[in-house]
Amino acid sequence: MDFDIVALSRLQFALTALYHFLFVPLTIGLSIILAIMETVYVMTGRTIWRDMVKFWGVLFGINFAMGVATGIVMEFQFGMNWSYYSHYVGDIFGAPLAIEGLMAFFLEATFVGLFFFGWDKLSKRAHLVVTWLVALGSNLSALWILIANGWMQNPVGAALNPQTMRMEVTDFGAVLTNPVAQAKFVHTVSAGYTVAAIFVLGISAWYLLKGRHVALAKRSMTVAAAFGLAASLSVAVLGDESGYQSSEHQKMKLAAIEAMWETEPAPAAFTALGFPDQQARETHYALHIPMVMGLIGTRSLNTEIPGIAQLVRKGEDTIRDGIVAYDALQTIRAVAPGSPVPAAAKAVFEEKGQALGYALLLKRYVDDPRQATPAQIHQAALDTVPPVAPLFWSFRVMVGLGIFFIALTATFFVLSVRRTLDRHRWLLKVAVLAIPLPWVAVEAGWIVAELGRQPWVIEGVLPTAMAVSHLGVATLLATIAGFAAIYTVLLVIEMKLMLKAIRKGPEEFTVAAVPAAPKRRTLAAPSVNQPQSA
Repeated sequence: MDFDIVALSRLQFALTALYHFLFVPLTIGLSIILAIMETVYVMTGRTIWRDMVKFWGVLFGINFAMGVATGIVMEFQFGMNWSYYSHYVGDIFGAPLAIEGLMAFFLEATFVGLFFFGWDKLSKRAHLVVTWLVALGSNLSALWILIANGWMQNPVGAALNPQTMRMEVTDFGAVLTNPVAQAKFVHTVSAGYTVAAIFVLGISAWYLLKGRHVALAKRSMTVAAAFGLAASLSVAVLGDESGYQSSEHQKMKLAAIEAMWETEPAPAAFTALGFPDQQARETHYALHIPMVMGLIGTRSLNTEIPGIAQLVRKGEDTIRDGIVAYDALQTIRAVAPGSPVPAAAKAVFEEKGQALGYALLLKRYVDDPRQATPAQIHQAALDTVPPVAPLFWSFRVMVGLGIFFIALTATFFVLSVRRTLDRHRWLLKVAVLAIPLPWVAVEAGWIVAELGRQPWVIEGVLPTAMAVSHLGVATLLATIAGFAAIYTVLLVIEMKLMLKAIRKGPEEFTVAAVPAAPKRRTLAAPSVNQPQSA
C-alpha cells in the first residue's frame, strides 16, 4: 500500500474502527447476560444472583466507558478525513447515525446511570426494567449503526441529484429494511453475545481453578454456556445468511473470500485451505470440498457463482456504461438554472445512471473519464478486485474459531447439566486461554466486511479514492501516531481496571448482610472508665 492520502486515511479509520470494535461486542453481549442474571434474581429472590449482576456489571461499566471514548472519534472522522464522502452521501448516511444518538445511545447512557446508582433507590422490578433498557439501548445502537454500514454495502432507497451532486433518500423504508443491513445486524450482535459468553465463561473458569467464589462462578458458567451455545450457533446460521446476501449484492467480495479466480460449474467447491496468489491468479496447494460453496452461496445445485475473471470482464462493460452516464451527467449539469434539461440526456442518465460509480473509478487515471483509454478501463476493472489473501485467511480464521466456540460452549453446557463443571481442570484451563479468541474472530469478521468492498466506500456508487479530504501526509501521519498512542493507553487502562476488578472478585460488590437486631440494653453500673451522661 502506497503511503498517499487515500491509503493513510484508510489506515487511520481502520485503526480507530478496529480499536473501537474491541469494546463494542462485549458491551452488547454483557448487557444481555446482566439482564438474564437479574431476571433470575427477581424471580428467585436469591441474593447470589444479585451479587453476580453487580460483579459482572462493574466489568460492563469499565468496558462501556472505553467504548464511548473510542467511538466518538469515529464520527468526527467522517467530516474531517472523508469530507467528500460526507458531502456525497451525508443526507442518507447521517440519518441512521443521528437516530442512533438520539434514540439508542441516550437511552443506554441514561439507564446505565440508573443501573449503577439505583440499587438502593428502585424496587427489584424497577431495577430489572432499567437493566433490560440498558440492553435494549446497546442493541439498538448496533442496529442503527449497522443500518448505516449496510447501506454502504448495498445502497438502496437513494438516488443521485445531478444538480447538487448529492445522494438523496428516495425510500427510507428501503434503507431500514435493507437485507444486507439486517443480515449484518443479527450476525454482529450474535457475535457480540458469543464474545461476552466466552468472557464470562473464561473468568468463571479461572475462579474455579483458584477455588474462589465457587458458587458464583458455577452459576455464571451455566448462564454463559447456555447463552454462548445459542449465540455461537446463531452466528453460524446468520453468517450463512450474510454470505448468501453477498452472493446477491457483493459478488466480487464473495469471489475474493473464496479465491475463486474462474467461474466453476455449479455447485462450486469450497476451498478449505490454500495460498492465494493474486498476481498469478491461482491458489497454491488448495484443498477443495466439492459442492459446499455452491450450496452455501446460492442455496441451490444449479446456480453458478461467478469467478473473479468473469466479474472483471463484466466490470469493464459496466465502466463503459458509466462513461455514457458520466457524459449525460455533464450535459445535465451544464444546463443553466431554470432552463429545461435535455430530454435525451435525462433519459440516458436514467437508464445508465446506476453505472456512474464505475466511471468514477477512472478518476485515478484520467481527469475526464470520457477520455479514458482501453488500457485504463481494463486497469479500473482490475481495481474492483479487493486484496484476496487477507480476505481469504480472515474468513477462515473467523469460521474456524466459530466452530471452536460451538464445541467449547456445548461442552460446558453438558457439564453444567451434569453438575460437573469443576471435574476437568484441563477444560477449565482451555476456557481461560480462550478468553481473547472471540476478539480475534470479530476483528477478522470486520476485516472481511470492510476490506471486501474495496475499492468502494459506497458499493458501486463512490470509490474510496474520491471520498477523502485533501489533507497533508504529515498531518495524517501525526494523527495516526496520536490515535495509536492514545488508544493503546486506553486499552492498557481498561485491561488494568478489568484485571484489578477480577482479582478482587465479587466480595467488593456483594450485598451487605442484613444487620442483626440490636440486643436489648440492660441497666448496669457504669464502668469507672465510662463518663456518665447527664
